[in-house]
Amino acid sequence: MLFDRQAANIPPGGIKRIWSGPARLAAAMLVGVSAGMAAFSVMAQAPVAQVATSKPATSAQLATAVIDARASEAGILVDGVVEAVRQATIAAQIPGRILELRVEAGAVVARGQVLALIDEREVAQVAAAGEAQVARAQADLSAARVNLDRTKLLADKKFVSAAAVDKAQADYDAAAAQVATMKAGAGQSGAMKSYATITAPFAGVVSIRHAQFGDTVQPGMPLFTMFEPGRLRVVASVPETQLRDARTAKTGSIELAGLDKLIGPVAMIVQPVTDPRTHTGTLWLDLPGSVAGISPGSFARVRFAGSSRSVGAKQLLVPSQAVAHRSEVDGVYVVDDKDGIRFRQLRLGEPAGRVDGHDSIEVLAGLQAGERIALDPVAALAQLKRVAAAAK
Repeated sequence: MLFDRQAANIPPGGIKRIWSGPARLAAAMLVGVSAGMAAFSVMAQAPVAQVATSKPATSAQLATAVIDARASEAGILVDGVVEAVRQATIAAQIPGRILELRVEAGAVVARGQVLALIDEREVAQVAAAGEAQVARAQADLSAARVNLDRTKLLADKKFVSAAAVDKAQADYDAAAAQVATMKAGAGQSGAMKSYATITAPFAGVVSIRHAQFGDTVQPGMPLFTMFEPGRLRVVASVPETQLRDARTAKTGSIELAGLDKLIGPVAMIVQPVTDPRTHTGTLWLDLPGSVAGISPGSFARVRFAGSSRSVGAKQLLVPSQAVAHRSEVDGVYVVDDKDGIRFRQLRLGEPAGRVDGHDSIEVLAGLQAGERIALDPVAALAQLKRVAAAAK
């Protein structure tokens, strides 16, 4: 529709005058509002632009490692525990109250050293009664001897029969047997009296003190446990399916907790029987006497040759510390080329011992050679949460 200035009776300068009036004020207000909205829009978008351009903490701050495929060593890996070849639990052999405890756990003792004393008054009375019975039996024996000699003298003079001599001889033999019996009983009572003094059966270390001062003990109640520290061995349970490989193994290595080196056993013995409940065999590996800082009960890991696993097969190993356990899910945090972090579920195999200074475990599925993972899953999760919070 065209605007007819003549039909509207507007003079030639009328439009300019109208624009310069109230319309100009409305237009100025409209421009001001538009400028204000534009400024508000810029201010509202400024934080978004700052978040988009600000660089959050990257995975470069995390300790990472590149996973590579390694040639697997043919061998069987089992867990074991260190125990002493010579160890003993010293128990009470007589009833009584503990009067004295002379050693504590951790004490180094010599053979025959006194460890504790038990009240011996009861067994002392029994020993005294035994000695009295021996004296009575010896008196009976003396009387039987005199009677036998007298009877034989009378028999030589034909005053008594031969039956009387036989009876006197039988009485004498019975009295002699009674003396032997009483002496044996008295010896047993004397031995029981000596049991009141608890001594070390061999030189070693007291590992456990079971009793307390003043306890009343009974025969068979343990008092101390001790071991000989110079002779240690590793005891490991081997699955029945790997016993043949264990018996034919010629070499082995032992990894002990707290030591960063592998130790070769002095001797390795596979027990000839299998536990019918667990279907496992027992493996004994004697440690060299030069190993220091190891005590019975320490954890050990044993690897020995002879597995049916093909030599030279490739396997992926990851440090055990890098594996995160979420309920029943195991995984690691993978770092991509752009420093992005994401959690990856894994299917794990058996522990592989210490590799490059770390306890390692085999990965069966979930990773590929050349991928980079975070060594600290806790730090990786915290980093992932910070990046997610910054992106909101």
